[in-house]
Amino acid sequence: MKEYMITTENTCDMPYEYYKEHDVEFMYLPCTLDGRVYNKEHDIDQKEFYVRMRSGSMPTTSQVNTEDAKKTWQPILDAGKEILHVSFSSGLSGTYNSCRLAAEELMEKNPEYKIIVIDTLCASMGQGLILQKVLEKKEQGSSLDETAEWLKEHKLNLCHVFTVDDLMHLHRGGRVSRVSAVLGTMINIKPMLHVDDEGHLILLSKARGRRKALNNLVDMMEERVGSYKNKNDTIYISHGDCEEDASYVSELVKSRYPSVKSVMLNTIGSTIGAHAGPGTVALFFMGDRR
Repeated sequence: MKEYMITTENTCDMPYEYYKEHDVEFMYLPCTLDGRVYNKEHDIDQKEFYVRMRSGSMPTTSQVNTEDAKKTWQPILDAGKEILHVSFSSGLSGTYNSCRLAAEELMEKNPEYKIIVIDTLCASMGQGLILQKVLEKKEQGSSLDETAEWLKEHKLNLCHVFTVDDLMHLHRGGRVSRVSAVLGTMINIKPMLHVDDEGHLILLSKARGRRKALNNLVDMMEERVGSYKNKNDTIYISHGDCEEDASYVSELVKSRYPSVKSVMLNTIGSTIGAHAGPGTVALFFMGDRR
């Protein structure tokens, strides 16, 4: 069985140390803020990023292009390895399509190459959690094809539920409609969203007040978890520079689900944060439906 390597993008919102520890190479979707472009080599401090957003700065992002993908993969291919690429939702970015085209071009010119690109239909630490599951399959000895098949079969079991403080950030990035954004900015009304089976952000309901919205995240988990209720030993929570709120949700989950032994919390990076904005809290877990 030929050795293979797993690659992804920074939209997983995982700590950089995680990628190093697990030998995962990642591409970076650039973020432009106040006229400066931030990338893999020159990233922005997360605290500074959210301070600037709160002060009125409006970041923009760009997708990975085919040349970015080829540049990332070529050293791996030169080392004689195959590649499984765990890609950001096609419902939110053209990155998956760029990677798919890059893989096709590389394999057409070099028939000995093997690159499988899968649209996870996931985002933020939802993409990070499915990446972790894929790494576990690889570490257990699954082949490239076996791991890819597992990912295809189970990616829609990766549930995303989240709340944001200001839907206008998502509207500016084209992620939700203006009508949804205006509804979400009504006084003391907090929107509850999820990522659907097509990988799009969907406004589901509204909660009155921040604490109610955070409680609703765990209620939404209850609605979706189904047969995975006692199987979620690990969940992920990402946040837009509001760790105290993320910790509150973590404690709620652990009190309701004794099977949860580990909770990873991490700040949402600039690529996702540019659209979700400060104050976002997102909960990720495995469930019967999204």
